[in-house]
Amino acid sequence: MTTPHSWRKSTRSTNTDNCVEVGRLTDGAAIRDTKNRNAGHLTTTRTQWTAFITALKTDRFE
Repeated sequence: MTTPHSWRKSTRSTNTDNCVEVGRLTDGAAIRDTKNRNAGHLTTTRTQWTAFITALKTDRFE
């Protein structure tokens, strides 16, 4: 597995403590808690990440 790189958080998270960051992987994404970066990260495949983002954009988590 590759090491995540290009970590970023949403610009909408600027004034809040409840943030996660997303990093790029060769074939997917990594997610970590902004407040505790040393705790590690979760990884997803490109397919899983795409399905998750699609679900968010179509309000499937309401």
